[in-house]
Amino acid sequence: MATYQIGYFVGSLSSKSINRILSKALIRLAPRDLEFNEIPIGNLPLYSPDYDEDYPPEATALKEAIAGSDAVLFVTPEYNRSIPGALKNAIDWASRPWGQNSFDHIPAAVIGASIGPIGTAVSQQSLRGVLSFCNARQMTAPEAYIRYSPGGLYRWWRGCRRSGGGVLE
Repeated sequence: MATYQIGYFVGSLSSKSINRILSKALIRLAPRDLEFNEIPIGNLPLYSPDYDEDYPPEATALKEAIAGSDAVLFVTPEYNRSIPGALKNAIDWASRPWGQNSFDHIPAAVIGASIGPIGTAVSQQSLRGVLSFCNARQMTAPEAYIRYSPGGLYRWWRGCRRSGGGVLE
C-alpha cells in the first residue's frame, strides 16, 4: 500500500490551540495510507523581499517540508474575519521568491475550528483566495465549519449530498 505524505499547518501559535486539537482528531480519523507531518510556522521571521537572495534556514526548511509533501492541510482559526498573521507570513515565505512558489499545483485542503457560531467560514474563504493566487489545487468540497465548545468539537459541513452535524470524538 502506498503512503501519502501530508504536510499540515496549524494556523494558531497558541499552546492551547483548539485547531491543534482538531488536527490531532483529524489525524486519528484519517486512513492509514496518509502520513501526517506538521510544518512549523512559529519560528519564521516576518517575510521581507530583502531575504529573497539569502533565505534564512527556517524558511528553507518550510519550503523543503512542502516539497516533501504530496498534499497540504491547513487547520486554522479565524482572527478578525481572516487568517492569522503567522499563517499568512508562512504562506508569503513559501510562495517566494517570485517564480519559486512552493504551493504551485500542490493539492490543498482547508479546515478550522472556532468558538463562534459559523466556525471559521470567513477565514477559510480568505485562505482559499490566497491559495488560489498561489495556484494550489484546492479540495473545495465538502466544506467543514467547526464550532468548538468545552463539550467537544462540533462539525457542520456543506457541499455534500446530506447536510448535518455531529461531534468529533
